[in-house]
Amino acid sequence: MKWCVVIAGASDFLRPAEKLSLSQNLALMATGSIWTRWCFVIRPKNMLLAGVNFCLFLVGTIQTSRILAYQSAQKGSLEGGAKEMEQVVKDDGKRVEQQAETAAKEIKQKA
Repeated sequence: MKWCVVIAGASDFLRPAEKLSLSQNLALMATGSIWTRWCFVIRPKNMLLAGVNFCLFLVGTIQTSRILAYQSAQKGSLEGGAKEMEQVVKDDGKRVEQQAETAAKEIKQKA
């Protein structure tokens, strides 16, 4: 039955990273690593169970890294977008200031 969990996790490779759960995949990664270790401690060693748990750990690790990479990219693009917007506002502010100064000079010349 545990292979079904591995297959379900691997089928999520096709899903976009924004739709994946970080806590669920961290739990898969932790469960896989803990139980893989346990399979080598118990007597007799259960290699089949260790294999499925190691695969579970790999799936959790891959998905977690995808989620973290997506979140990092989103954070970077938000910061870049904010800097770009700040520059646009500064440029627009300078343009309005220049227009106001030009209009004030014209009014002075007419007066």
